[in-house]
Amino acid sequence: MTKQIKHTYFYQHPPQVVWDYLTKPELIQQWLMKNDFAPVLGRDFTFNTNPIPALDFDGIAYCKVVEIVPFKKLAYTWKGGPGAGKITLDSLVVWTLTATEDGTHLLLEHTGFKEANFNIFNGMNGGWLKNIQKIDKLINDAKQDTTRA
Repeated sequence: MTKQIKHTYFYQHPPQVVWDYLTKPELIQQWLMKNDFAPVLGRDFTFNTNPIPALDFDGIAYCKVVEIVPFKKLAYTWKGGPGAGKITLDSLVVWTLTATEDGTHLLLEHTGFKEANFNIFNGMNGGWLKNIQKIDKLINDAKQDTTRA
């Protein structure tokens, strides 16, 4: 049995603006984790945070970009584990952006959670929702900063 995370969100901003927060390392760090991401097909990269031993997570997510359709779709693998080279989570994150008349519809799907990963699934399910909402706040705050200048 496997589980998947699936969240949708609407941003009152064009896809290009949302895309920047999914593909620019300095912006990703504001809402997710330190990283060495680059939007290049086949690129290996990592997300880095503090270890979470209760979830068998050493704080490093090993990822690889597997699909890019600028402003529309981004997919990467997401692997992690307790450390010492042991991988217990082998999953896939897919971001799909759909332009609408008044903004962007975002679909986030994170698949591949097996029974051994259900604890980390529970933590990440709520975490992803908070993070996609945080992107909206960051975009709105940045927009306000530019209108004040």
